[in-house]
Order: sequence, then structure tokens, then C-alpha cells
Amino acid sequence: MVNRELHALHAGLPDAVEMLRPGGRLAVISFHSLEDRAVKVFFKQQMKVGPYNILTKKPIVAEEAEQRENPRSRSAKLRVLEKM
Repeated sequence: MVNRELHALHAGLPDAVEMLRPGGRLAVISFHSLEDRAVKVFFKQQMKVGPYNILTKKPIVAEEAEQRENPRSRSAKLRVLEKM
């Protein structure tokens, strides 16, 4: 990617998780399939190494009405991780 979004994502996710207190949530919106895959894999890794719970088993996407009003929302996917 031109602007190194994936690199920034891989660097930022561990830092964001470190800041979470118990009960804290990390919400990530991705706009590209590679970004979404990276977030999904990272969240699954966190569940294996710490007290985390994935709150979104499947990503939350914009409803049809939102997509009609805002075509850019079609590619947005939201995933949420909670620290237990």
C-alpha cells in the first residue's frame, strides 16, 4: 500500500492493546481486506496469550441504507476486542 497502512496497523495494534485496562475495548475499523485480515489474526492471537474476548465474531458492516447514503461505507468493517 502506498501510505504504509499495513505497517502502521501492525505497529499500532500491540500498543493499543497494552493501554487497555480490564473491561477496556479496542475497536478497529478497516477499509481493505488485508487490513481486516490482519486485525482478525491479531485479535485471535491476543485471545491465546491473555485475558481477551472478541466481541465481534464476524465484522460489523454498514447496512444497505447507510451504503446508499454513503458509498464509501461499503468497505468498512468493524471488529472489537475486550480485555477481561
